[in-house]
Amino acid sequence: MFYRRALLSSLNRLGRRRQTTGLPYKVRGAKRMAYITKDERERDGLVKHTGGCHCGAVRFDAWSAPHLHVFNCNCSICTKKQNRHFIVPKSQFTLLQGADNITTYTFNTHMAKHTFCKTCGVQSFYTPRSNPDGFGVAPHCLDPGTVSSVTVEDFCGQNWEESMQKHQTIRSMSKPTTDT
Repeated sequence: MFYRRALLSSLNRLGRRRQTTGLPYKVRGAKRMAYITKDERERDGLVKHTGGCHCGAVRFDAWSAPHLHVFNCNCSICTKKQNRHFIVPKSQFTLLQGADNITTYTFNTHMAKHTFCKTCGVQSFYTPRSNPDGFGVAPHCLDPGTVSSVTVEDFCGQNWEESMQKHQTIRSMSKPTTDT
């Protein structure tokens, strides 16, 4: 994670634009880092969603399908903050600005990292307990123009362990879609 931020920061300071996203990911069984290009993501049917918090201090982009599969969880915190989210792998998410303006709340198992803007209080993304190797992105925090449709699936967070055993695909949603 630090490597990606440092690389992107260096490229931005130098004013260079790359054809690749600049986001390395580990290839299973390989000893080198590979780069996923924008063209490869577009071929996989992914679009670049951009978004952020209300005040604009936190901005991000996330590569995902234009047809979003959104989870509506009923655990105690998701109910209180009306947290609906879709999941993306860490390699398909970039925090563009506001790292210093984010604070984190955890409770219970402390696996989920509920991040929100220190200024306006909006949680535009977080690290879900179900997918600690990805991010849960709030679709209502996306800029308009890239979402074609939204399918909402209820998830019983009140019985989290049982729900995770029953759900067949939630863990795989934070795995990169490209296997190069």
